[in-house]
Amino acid sequence: MDVTIRRAHYYNATVRDVPGEGFRVLTTLAKAGVSLLAFNAIPVGPEHTQFALFADDTDQLKQAASQAGLTLTGPQAAILVQGDDELGTLAGIHEKLAEAGVNVFASSGVTDGRGGYGYILYIRTERLEDAGKALGI
Repeated sequence: MDVTIRRAHYYNATVRDVPGEGFRVLTTLAKAGVSLLAFNAIPVGPEHTQFALFADDTDQLKQAASQAGLTLTGPQAAILVQGDDELGTLAGIHEKLAEAGVNVFASSGVTDGRGGYGYILYIRTERLEDAGKALGI
């Protein structure tokens, strides 16, 4: 795998920041058969956490979340990049977006320890098409 770049949509769910809440939500989604492409959790204030849920099937995610009592907001736009870990790849992606005037307002990435990586670029929904053109998707 060289580099795979695709548009992705995600939904946010804000939950109380209590022990086991991530386990509860992720277990509920797994039992419902929801395949997550990515997951992110960030604190929002002293008592809440916001989950960003990137599902392979967003309709399935919405149905499972409803059954679990989760309120989803979205969809929001993102770009999902997966590939072989090569020095400078992320810089090249950001260069193309900058040249197209597309702002990345947040991003998150991780290597898999075996030579691959995953990277999420959060893009304003109204700029997703421009980002796609800049990245050839």
